[in-house]
Amino acid sequence: MNIQSAKLASNIPFDSKKLDDLLEQAGIDVLVATSKHNVGYLLGGYRFFFFETMDPIGISRYLPVFVYFKGKAEQSVYLGNRLEGFEKQNNRFWTPVADTSHMTSVDVIESAVAQIRKMGVPTGRIGVEMPFLPLDSADVLRAAFADSKLVDATQPLERLRARKTAAELALLKESSERVIASMQATFAAAKPGMTKHDVVAQLRREETNRGLNFEYCLISAGSSLNRAPSDQVLAAGDIMSLDSGANYHGYIGDLCRMGSLGEPDAELKDLLAEVEAVQQAARKPVKAGGRGGDIYAAAEAAMSASKETHFDFLAHGMGLVSHEAPHLTGKGVVPYPATDADRPLESGMVISIETAILHPKRGFIKLEDTVAVTDGGWEGFGDGGRSWNLAKA
Repeated sequence: MNIQSAKLASNIPFDSKKLDDLLEQAGIDVLVATSKHNVGYLLGGYRFFFFETMDPIGISRYLPVFVYFKGKAEQSVYLGNRLEGFEKQNNRFWTPVADTSHMTSVDVIESAVAQIRKMGVPTGRIGVEMPFLPLDSADVLRAAFADSKLVDATQPLERLRARKTAAELALLKESSERVIASMQATFAAAKPGMTKHDVVAQLRREETNRGLNFEYCLISAGSSLNRAPSDQVLAAGDIMSLDSGANYHGYIGDLCRMGSLGEPDAELKDLLAEVEAVQQAARKPVKAGGRGGDIYAAAEAAMSASKETHFDFLAHGMGLVSHEAPHLTGKGVVPYPATDADRPLESGMVISIETAILHPKRGFIKLEDTVAVTDGGWEGFGDGGRSWNLAKA
């Protein structure tokens, strides 16, 4: 390795040895990443501001492409949009090749083909992100490498991201804490006569004012189990759940807290306490080396011991993507195999733990927490606001 290659290798912002091993296990020769989250990760946390919330432009779409040659990380290639030329001037790309001259999902993949051919590397199996590769781009790859097989690289890239760095954990913690602060401010501002749309608009403002990118809010009110924003009007004494996702520099804060327009009665307090008991039980097995599936076992034992029968429980990985690795169940609302149920948890993994009671008379009562795996156990991110948050209006 020459001096220039050594300098580039020292700037690689991810574990290239781990990625090489994952690609080897998947039988992938060269990787062509095309999702905004994975390309951003491979670039060290880069997100292009112009296409932050949209992809289409003209009659095509923004398609960032990161080409990675197994065993040759220091020769990686980034292919971006013409407007990213400004970012190139700001030295945002560590790769030796950063070509920001493209505008469509076809011309950028044609450039990727040229880069792969220029390298002269094996191309028997080309790793792509099947859910994030447009058909017109895939057609270009298939035509250029007719004797090659396109292999889905989604799971190897998930395994690469599963264990967060200290910097990533700090962003997830900050995101979670800002979401909780936004929810508490929203509950405090709620009052009878507001609609669910009004409450969500208030939460959006609170999150935006705290430097978050608002993504969504599931909201229930009163005794209804419907969680869509709507024109439903809040009344005195109503309860509310706010389940919101917002990201901070790409890392998602996804939590749920409860509020009330008036002092909740004893039954409501007991119901939330039952939810909290399951939440705390599910945390107990969380530690580096602990079996991932034990989180579910602990939660199920706590639910079985409760007098309540309307529980809903879910635990899933968190990071740049909701429901990323670790994947702890194959029976959740988001379909994927339980690849981590029998694997040991690793320090730096981050898990969302969520318990709800769908009570037929009292409504939707839920807590959702974000928990980081540590060597000695766990750390809760954004753990405030766990009891009933009362409106001040």
